[in-house]
Amino acid sequence: MRTRVRGWRWRRNPLRRRSDVVEAWTALAVALLLLVGAPVAGAIAGWWAHDEARAVAAAERAERHRVRAEVVGKTPDMLPSVQGGQQHSYRVNVRWTDPATGPHTTKTRVPAGTRQGDTVNVWFDSKGRIVGPPPSETQIWQHALTIGTCATGGAVALVLLGNAVVRRVSTGHRLREWERDWARTEPEWTRRQAGGT
Repeated sequence: MRTRVRGWRWRRNPLRRRSDVVEAWTALAVALLLLVGAPVAGAIAGWWAHDEARAVAAAERAERHRVRAEVVGKTPDMLPSVQGGQQHSYRVNVRWTDPATGPHTTKTRVPAGTRQGDTVNVWFDSKGRIVGPPPSETQIWQHALTIGTCATGGAVALVLLGNAVVRRVSTGHRLREWERDWARTEPEWTRRQAGGT
């Protein structure tokens, strides 16, 4: 029956090798990095991404303006089936009136299900080109969460890779230490002389 002594790598004993001590410290460092370091790295990366995304959204809101336009073009009767969870959109003519320049008509993308006579938001940049809306607060938080999760996963992968390298090197050292000790002990243990047959 095999018994396992807990903490033997930390206590002085004749079987403990330097590589065992390195492995014990490495296991402690890995545990701390996985439980504390990786989540902190993810939180910092997520918070940074959130601040950056908010700054970009604020800049886009300052540069872009929205108009409410009426759908005047014919909308398709049959819509293609939704694939991969993405909602289809289609291009259609819309019309709006600017108080300074009068009525305007342009083609823009509208979500599937929009009908003639519906009102939609159309976003323009400072040069008058149609652009997408600035990111919403939900999109900003989704971006931050994605970056934070990726950073946490990357930190975990890096820690585990480092642990694997240390264990491999430590195992090689341990085998060499055992061979050296066995070469010294084997002649006494088998009651032979080191140079005898």
